[in-house]
Amino acid sequence: MPTIAAQPYEYAFPAGKLALVVIDMQRDFIEEGGFGSVLGNDVAPLARIVPTVRRLLDGFRAAGLPVIHTREGHVPDLSDCPPSKRARGRGSLTIGDAGPMGRILVDGEPGNDLVPDLAALPGETVILKPGKGAFYATPLDALLKRLGVNHLVFAGVTTEVCVQTTMREANDRGYECLLAEDATESYFPEFKAATLAMIRAQGGIVGWTAPTDAVVRALA
Repeated sequence: MPTIAAQPYEYAFPAGKLALVVIDMQRDFIEEGGFGSVLGNDVAPLARIVPTVRRLLDGFRAAGLPVIHTREGHVPDLSDCPPSKRARGRGSLTIGDAGPMGRILVDGEPGNDLVPDLAALPGETVILKPGKGAFYATPLDALLKRLGVNHLVFAGVTTEVCVQTTMREANDRGYECLLAEDATESYFPEFKAATLAMIRAQGGIVGWTAPTDAVVRALA
């Protein structure tokens, strides 16, 4: 089987049976004026990974392997958003409120779109997820089973919230998961570092991590 140079040891995957899952590379989290910056975060670190995520996307596309994008968002009437989720943060704006890029985390609003450089191509799946994890209340598990894919590479934001949650959900379902270290980011550098350490601890209790270059080399 092909392998990727990874931590804590080589990651092996069946040829042609590897998918890329790009988590929540949305304008609301990555651009100035989006929800992330409205909450007081510096979005620049997240914006800086866009070219790296694009390189990873290009590698999977060139290899003819499945690419899946997710967006965190809710239907316009917020019927899929628990009141407890809206109440958290106690900022001036919250989910559903009108922000600089339209209603925050609402499907169909400009801020909920993927950043233009990472837009999905025709034939690529985009999953709208109402929670942090991409398996909750979505067709992701059924889609992967239909594709016959059990090995996943992850990228996206934020490392310690939606990315890690999805990887843990996938791990519990028996998927073999690798996180591209430089194609993920957090508003808090120490949170990213801790998450990478947790994922690969104890012999890869949640999965593997590797730089994007190592992944792209293996695909080529």
